[in-house]
Amino acid sequence: MELQNKLVYFVVVPLILVSGFVAIVNQKPSNWFWTSSGVYSSNYKSSAAAHLPPGRSEAVVEQEPVLENEEGQTGGKKHSNLEQLEAGLAQSRSAIKEARHKNETFDDPDYVPRGPMYLNPGAFQRSYLEMEKKFKIYVYEDGEPPVFHYSSMEGILGIEGILINHIEISKFRTKNPEKAHVYFLPISVLSIAHYVYLRHNRAWTPLQNVALDYVNHIAGKYPYWNRSLGHDHFMLACHDWAPTISHAVPYLYKNSIRVLCNANTSEGFNLSKDVSLPEIYLPGGNMDGLIGGPPPSKRSILVFYSGGIHGYIREILMKEWKNKDPDVQIHEYLPESMSYYDMFRKSRYCICPSGWEVASPRMVEGLYTGCVPVLLKDHYAKPFSDVLDWSTFSVDVAVKDIPNLKKILTAIPQEQYIKMQRAGILVRRHFEVNIPPKRYDVFHMILHSIWLRRLNIQVRDINEI
Repeated sequence: MELQNKLVYFVVVPLILVSGFVAIVNQKPSNWFWTSSGVYSSNYKSSAAAHLPPGRSEAVVEQEPVLENEEGQTGGKKHSNLEQLEAGLAQSRSAIKEARHKNETFDDPDYVPRGPMYLNPGAFQRSYLEMEKKFKIYVYEDGEPPVFHYSSMEGILGIEGILINHIEISKFRTKNPEKAHVYFLPISVLSIAHYVYLRHNRAWTPLQNVALDYVNHIAGKYPYWNRSLGHDHFMLACHDWAPTISHAVPYLYKNSIRVLCNANTSEGFNLSKDVSLPEIYLPGGNMDGLIGGPPPSKRSILVFYSGGIHGYIREILMKEWKNKDPDVQIHEYLPESMSYYDMFRKSRYCICPSGWEVASPRMVEGLYTGCVPVLLKDHYAKPFSDVLDWSTFSVDVAVKDIPNLKKILTAIPQEQYIKMQRAGILVRRHFEVNIPPKRYDVFHMILHSIWLRRLNIQVRDINEI
């Protein structure tokens, strides 16, 4: 279908605190610059230009409408539901902008974000509260389990099923699509891999067609996909195949918000619109027994890792350090006499390397147990880096520096290590999985990341232009 036949077009509006909040992997916050309308990377470019109506050669920046009465009218004109939604988002942008400049927090009975772990605590708190007050998600009801509306909540990829279930029953869900800010595509890539994939069949097409057919269906049945070309729609997946499956639907891949564990910037993960989902393994289906650990003075091991040799980074790690140094405990498989989680609690630092793909649960396991994560990853977009300063509670080590691992870690002053360890303990609430969800936990942080990306766009009806 040609673009002029679309009912609606999408315009990226650089008026908000989000794209620049999304930190590029291994860049420091100082690499971002503040503007009068938000915080942006010098690398940020609009992706809307390719989807503008004929006659427009670049993205158009327009002032958002501001409503002046509860009836949705300004100057005698009655505004559509979409215009009222956009006006509410404009008000949220303004409130966040003001909070960003003041950078002040205020009392909250549940939690107040404070400390160096946050890039701007005041802006984060205001944005989070705006989300709680306004954000609405419409879940397409089309499709039947187990491929749609369901995913396993067990195992290393169980966070996909947990969050899909939370969204389905969340207070943020609206049954009225006219009131929604975003639209959820309830496709489970984990279920596609389990129920559609045929073992020993290497063809991607049958798997990709599940997503393609679903998007074609909802685009033909509802007006909302075509209205924005998918920009205000999102999918959520923790399976490694999600980027490849989404690639079969061009607008899903290029425009939609993709919430992915496999947040690899070298494979098309877009820092300005996609959301990095932390991979979280809950052996018993909950956090029982996973949270907590001894203070730094009770941790006798410098650094620990145990895991299979999956991918080139782990191969290098094993070659350089396996059975080489008692301070650097690197294991492929732990002896039966040693406990995996006990080793986390005995160690000051824990290695979190990429495997076949960039995501790994060890990063969150380290935060849960008070072991400072050491990230050995290429091209990884860290979760919530639009809000959190990862340098305050984790260590990045380049792959080329793996031979110098011990030297790098022992060079960190004790005082700095203690600050990182304490910061990790404070920030781990944002990675905790609660059933039911609790404020500021991983479910709400994922929604907040989606909220920020929705704030960064404006959907307009072409008939109103």
